Amino acid sequence: MPFSGFDILIPVLVVLVLFLIFAGIKTVPQGHNYTVERFGRYTRTLTPGLNLIVPFIDRVGARMNMMEQVLDVPTQEVITKDNAIVSVDGVAFYQVLNAAQSAYQVSGLENAILNLTMTNIRSVMGSMDLDELLSNRDAINDRLLRIVDDAASPWGIKMTRVEIKDINPPKNLVDSMARQMMAERDRRAEILVAEGRKQAQILEAEGRKEAAFRDAEARERAAEAEARATQMVSEAIAKGDVQAINYFVAQKYTEAMAAIGSATNSKIVLMPLEASSLIGSLGGIGAIAKEVFSEDAQQIRTQRAAGRTPTVSPDQSR
Repeated sequence: MPFSGFDILIPVLVVLVLFLIFAGIKTVPQGHNYTVERFGRYTRTLTPGLNLIVPFIDRVGARMNMMEQVLDVPTQEVITKDNAIVSVDGVAFYQVLNAAQSAYQVSGLENAILNLTMTNIRSVMGSMDLDELLSNRDAINDRLLRIVDDAASPWGIKMTRVEIKDINPPKNLVDSMARQMMAERDRRAEILVAEGRKQAQILEAEGRKEAAFRDAEARERAAEAEARATQMVSEAIAKGDVQAINYFVAQKYTEAMAAIGSATNSKIVLMPLEASSLIGSLGGIGAIAKEVFSEDAQQIRTQRAAGRTPTVSPDQSR
């Protein structure tokens, strides 16, 4: 049976409608945004999921990745403030926040971010000394992130991280730094040794000072005891006590004999001595000592009888 023109038109129309429907359906994957252009002009942005556009009038412009992305910054040479040449490389992380701005505000987004980062690395690191450069990497990263993020914000992106991976000075410079480090450590060690010697000398001087003070105190007390003893002997002599006179003479006689006997050039000493006089003097010493000890014992018994703690004067304890 021959087909009429109407029978042919219906299937063609059905196919055309289906084609238009499929042409107007756009599926955007998660993590991406598509821009829509109508006759070459941006109109709207398609978000993830199923979207409809007008076929032949609207078309998909730029397909933008909205996930965080990473760019490797290639190695470049940087001249520091103190004219040291170092090789530096890094890495930059960014995320597209506005698909339309990223698509239409800059041509070649990744290339623009890469060149912007490299330029600012040279600018920031070139304004620092080498020692500051090697010891303040965190400060460099923060400063780079702030500068690059401010410069790239009109492009609809957010710089999340800018990190310096490696800083490589020349080999001769590394050797010089190692020698400088060793010299600094030697200097610190010498300072510590000097500080230790200083403290030891201070402690030794303090010890000598304390010993001299105690020696002086001991001599002072010995002198007081000697004066007290001399006073007691003088009082006894004044009272006419012959034993006291014998004690005083025997004491001085004994000291003189000890001095003569201790001389290095004296081997044999010949002196006219009377044994009876010496024995009498020694007897006087014993009598005085017995008298003193008996007085002390009597005083202790008296104090104990009175219920007090017995006390003995320093002169009596001698």
